[in-house]
Order: sequence, then structure tokens, then C-alpha cells
Amino acid sequence: MPLQAILLFALALVLLIKGGDWFVQGSVGIAHRLGVPELLIGATVVSIGTTLPEVMVSATSAAGGHSQISYGNAIGSVICNTALISAITLAVRPGKTDRKTLFIPVVFFFSAALFYAANAYFFGFFHRAAGIIMLLIFAAYIFLSVRSAKNGTLEPQSDEEGEEETKTGGLFSDIVWLIIGAALIAVGAQLLVDNGTVIAAWLGVPESVIGLTFVALGTSLPELVTAIVALSKGHGALSLGNIIGANLFNIVLVSGLATVISPFAVPQGSTVSGYPASLLVEIPLMLFVMLLLTVPALIKGKLYRWQGITLLSLYAAFCAFQFMI
Repeated sequence: MPLQAILLFALALVLLIKGGDWFVQGSVGIAHRLGVPELLIGATVVSIGTTLPEVMVSATSAAGGHSQISYGNAIGSVICNTALISAITLAVRPGKTDRKTLFIPVVFFFSAALFYAANAYFFGFFHRAAGIIMLLIFAAYIFLSVRSAKNGTLEPQSDEEGEEETKTGGLFSDIVWLIIGAALIAVGAQLLVDNGTVIAAWLGVPESVIGLTFVALGTSLPELVTAIVALSKGHGALSLGNIIGANLFNIVLVSGLATVISPFAVPQGSTVSGYPASLLVEIPLMLFVMLLLTVPALIKGKLYRWQGITLLSLYAAFCAFQFMI
């Protein structure tokens, strides 16, 4: 195994951890200074920053003709974000959530996911027009989220949480930390994926499995780091908003951009009973884990530890399945 790949892999982890710390610091500061709910900041600004690795990896893969990695990365990242990252958060610290603030990102996610699934099931191909529509959904989501915040239809988060972070510095300082954190996260994730893929290939792991598991997990590490840092600082709403927003962006921004760059057919590499595994297992699982995460939150306004344990069990089964087919 190449020593350089191992050293760069370790450096990537350091950049991700430190970048996640600064990114959360800046985003929480902005949320409190502008009186915007943390969940909304998590579902927009933080989600865009932590989704940058997926955007770069998928765009590069699509441009290089490796659509299988791009396709698997988007679906795998949603499953990983939900069934691993949010599951860890729920298992450690379940709690209440704001149903009103959660409504817009959840509706947009399932609308986009159903459109994505329709293309996969009915056409078996992602045309450039579909990519453009997904990018328009992304633009509409950002517009409505910002307008809702400006119109005051979303209640601001209490200033008690994170008060310590906003005592010093100003808005400009928060923005600088946000940008520096995002840059470190992006560089760290890219280094991790590049060198991790080298290590995985050296171990003989197939490309289709790399896209759905290893690359998906690697590009989802910013969400994991952000979730852990936010949770440790008591900003659970930021973590939840980041996961839901990142899942939406994986569908409309990551997949949309990759499709516009290079339209592609549903990969046929992995099959179950003669049918593509993504149609029988991966897309249904993506929808199911998001329903399991969001429905109790929308109905009860609470998140439960049993959700986290169930989601973690599903992710373990999913990873085992990928290496069995």
C-alpha cells in the first residue's frame, strides 16, 4: 500500500475535523446575529458547504465519463447522511425539533427524490433536461428559504444556545470562519476520496461499490464532522438541518450538475434477480430512511433514540449487501 496515500489520507482527516469546527462556529454566529433559526442555516448555508465535496467528485466523475461513481455517490451519500450520520446524532442526543422550520426542506427533498426516482424507473436514463429541472428545484428551494426567513415566517432560535460563540468578533469574522472552514472541508474531503480510492483499489474493491459506499462515506465526512461538532456544542437543530439540506442538495445539485455535464443511463453493473440493484434496493432504501427520519419529527416535533438505532442497523445491512452482490 503506497505510503504517500496513507499520509495524505491522515492529513485529510485533520483538515476535515478542524474545518468542521470553524464552519460550525461561523454558521452558528451568523444564525444568531441575523436572528435566523439554526435549522434554516443548517439546511441552506451549512448544507451547501458540506455538500461541496459531493459536487466536486460527481462533476469530475461525470466529466471523465465515470457516471457510475457520480450516480452511486449521490444516492449513497443520502443513505449515509441519514442512516449513519443523523443516526449517530439521534442515538447520542435525541430531542425536540421545529416542525414549521423542517417543513420546507422535507417537502422539497421528497418532491426532488420522486422526480429523480421517476427518471430512473420510467426512463432508465437521466437526460440533460432532467438535470436542468433539478438545478431549478435547487434555486427555488434557496429562494423560498431566504424569503421565509426575511418575512419572519420562521421563528428565530433562542440566543441562549451558542451565546458564548457570538460574544466576540462580528458578522465579518463569522463569515471568514465559515469560508475558511468550508475550504478546509472541501480540500480535506477531496484528499480523502482521492487517496482513499487508491487504497480501496489496492485492496481490490470494485468501482460500483466504491461509489455507493467508500466515496459516499468519504464525501459525507464533512456532514459527519459538522454533526459531531454541532452536537458537542449543543446545536442539534443545526445538525438536523444540515443533514436534510445536504440530502436535498445531493439530489438536485450534485445529480443535477452531473446530469447537465454528462447525461447517463441507470448503471447496470450490480443486479438483483436480473434487475439493477439501484432500482430494487438503493432508491427505495433512500426514500425509506428519510421517511423514518422525518415523519416522526413532522408529526410529533420530536426525534427518538429508537430512530437512530434502527437507521444504524439499516446502514450496516446496506453496506453488507453491497459487498455481497
